[in-house]
Amino acid sequence: MKLLEGKTAIITGASRGIGKGIAHTFAQNGCNVAFTYSSSVEAANSLEKELQALGVNAKGYQSDAASYDQADQLVADVLKDFDGLDILINNAGITKDNLLMRMNEEDFDQVINVNLKSVFNMTKAVQKTFLKQRKGSLIHMSSVVGVKGNAGQANYAASKAGIIGFSKSIALELGSRNIRSNVIAPGFIETEMTAKLSEDVVQGWRNAIPLKRGGSPEDIANACVFLGSDLSSYITGQVLNVDGGMLT
Repeated sequence: MKLLEGKTAIITGASRGIGKGIAHTFAQNGCNVAFTYSSSVEAANSLEKELQALGVNAKGYQSDAASYDQADQLVADVLKDFDGLDILINNAGITKDNLLMRMNEEDFDQVINVNLKSVFNMTKAVQKTFLKQRKGSLIHMSSVVGVKGNAGQANYAASKAGIIGFSKSIALELGSRNIRSNVIAPGFIETEMTAKLSEDVVQGWRNAIPLKRGGSPEDIANACVFLGSDLSSYITGQVLNVDGGMLT
């Protein structure tokens, strides 16, 4: 049984890492996928072909979710290219880590714009469609850092905590129209980015996690499938920590 059969999702920032894992898992579950990427044209073309090979409609769009106008245009383009829209996954994100004493204004502003303002931009852009059809699932990617903070990541933590407050507010605003808004807070997920860390550092992270391993993009993707499917039709305004027990 394919849990997302016939549905269409927009996934921002999907050319690599967690976003790519979500795109693959959604396609395997019968979901048509519109995804965005910022600059990796080759990776996007490759992903588009991989998803289409799984028997769904799939298309990549070069779009900056931090731009209000581009987010609006993206949703208009997706609605032209696909038959409807059911799920939005706000996954686009960056880091510019530094201690507060060394963090400059540009690094703070850029992280807030890409990670938090993009969630406002994209949610606002799909809202009209979701309201008209009286259904839709909004899934926002936060982080355990947004729940508990982290030294050297004040900008990132602020952006990810902001996503939680935003999502809970939207859940209250749009619940009466059968539009659900939930957050996933990933823990230590092993991707291309973490592969650049030394084995000692990665093992240190694993040892501190109750399940004694890092998560995979598929772990996050499976949680997204649940929140995007009808299995979670009575769940809104929640934060699902997918972290191997880090916040226990």
